[in-house]
Amino acid sequence: METAKLEHYLAYKPQPFTRAERDRVTILFGGLHWRVERLIQGAMGNLGYRSQVLPTATREDLLTGRELADIGQCCPTSFTTGNLANVLRRETQQRGAKEVASNYVYVTAGACGACRFGQYHQSYELALRNAGLDSFRMFLLAQNGLEQGAAEGGGLELNLPFTLGAIWAVIVGDLIQDVEYQIRPYEVNPGDTERVAKESIEYLHGIFDRSPVSGMAKWSAPLWYVGTRRFVDALREVRRRFDQIEVDRLRVKPVVKITGEFYLQTVEGEPNYNIHRWLESEGAEVYPAAITIWLDYLMRLAGQDYADHIGIDRHARLKAGAIKAGQGLLRWTYNRMRKALADLPHEMPDQREIRTLAAPYYHSRLNGGEGDMLIGKALWAYHHKKAHMTCELSPYSCMPNTMSVGAMAAVTGKYPDMLYAPLEIKGDAEVHALSRCQMILTEAKRRAQREFEDTLKVNGITLERARELLESFPEMKRATYRVPRLGAAGTAANLVHHLAARARS
Repeated sequence: METAKLEHYLAYKPQPFTRAERDRVTILFGGLHWRVERLIQGAMGNLGYRSQVLPTATREDLLTGRELADIGQCCPTSFTTGNLANVLRRETQQRGAKEVASNYVYVTAGACGACRFGQYHQSYELALRNAGLDSFRMFLLAQNGLEQGAAEGGGLELNLPFTLGAIWAVIVGDLIQDVEYQIRPYEVNPGDTERVAKESIEYLHGIFDRSPVSGMAKWSAPLWYVGTRRFVDALREVRRRFDQIEVDRLRVKPVVKITGEFYLQTVEGEPNYNIHRWLESEGAEVYPAAITIWLDYLMRLAGQDYADHIGIDRHARLKAGAIKAGQGLLRWTYNRMRKALADLPHEMPDQREIRTLAAPYYHSRLNGGEGDMLIGKALWAYHHKKAHMTCELSPYSCMPNTMSVGAMAAVTGKYPDMLYAPLEIKGDAEVHALSRCQMILTEAKRRAQREFEDTLKVNGITLERARELLESFPEMKRATYRVPRLGAAGTAANLVHHLAARARS
């Protein structure tokens, strides 16, 4: 009887990507929303990299991911694995496996912890090996470091200019997304907002692509990014473009905040059943999840870890202080750019408040996935009336999100009037997920309408009178006019409060 041969596990190690190859090799990346991806592409082009954004994953990619890799993986892993495999398969059919392996590399984020995110690249390796592309090169960009040095061969330098360009692209892309989602539900001429958003992103792509960072010394880049007005001025131009859109903010719409697993809350397309556009088609105003808040959360986790080691590590207090300063700089940069857009984008929640709100239900040191932030963000939106309901997108079999949904049972028990829709996303159960969301959305619509009618009654005016007042204050009709929050969750209700207050003054 033949004995099975024992083979030790060997971690994936790509062949070198050399500096000499950079001019002809295309870097593939993706998995974010299209605005951020396009701006990152501009920042990479500025540094001399050729890049290509992977298309948004489809149901076909989900099935390919399940076929080529672990069948028990969560759907974000299946979608992203199958997406990469199918893109490379198509290229291979046209150019051959050897040329594809020579002319393309893949860059993705990596991590560890209580989440399959730390194993994504192993799923990619398995899928590519099963597809006959085992010589294809993949490189990991750690999500917890600004300066990671050069990848094997020196063709990819994960240094400060590279990382800061990506971070600034994330901030700017998030702000544009936020503005877009606040304007589109109220546009008078359908399609105007999407057109302006696409034009603005192309304009901003050029701002990133033509920045002077490429000629700077490595340590000059942080000073330039922090001090430059280049992006602030560009966003002011974007604001002028959005202001050409005609809006009617007296339309009553429930505000739905999106939370959940990072990929599912970020991507816009089939991986999350097109939930953003579906909610809008059902009459809602979507409050999207900003990637910038995820960056702030990662810094908070690092700061917590250093704080826990004060008295053990003699440099821990200094490191914790540096992280706190970094968080302050991130928020200052975000708010500076937000101001250029008339402060219309939502403010970033305070991570200390998020942690405090979540503490009775979810330990802040359980850091798989988004950890306590899912609980904290839902409570933050509820207490501060940021939204009428929260929709949490959870992948099938995702442990961190399962813990979050379980903890939310205690939250909704204490706050029974909170509207919370946990959707388990399997990738192929769209009708089930959207029907569950629709039940809670129906109640959110009722609350938004009741809130609006109560606001009219409290201020002693009718809808017709509100429209007359709006004509008296034409600046409020601008698409980027920021309606102050005056005790209501809905945009229309807050606008009525604001109109009545202005009329009385």
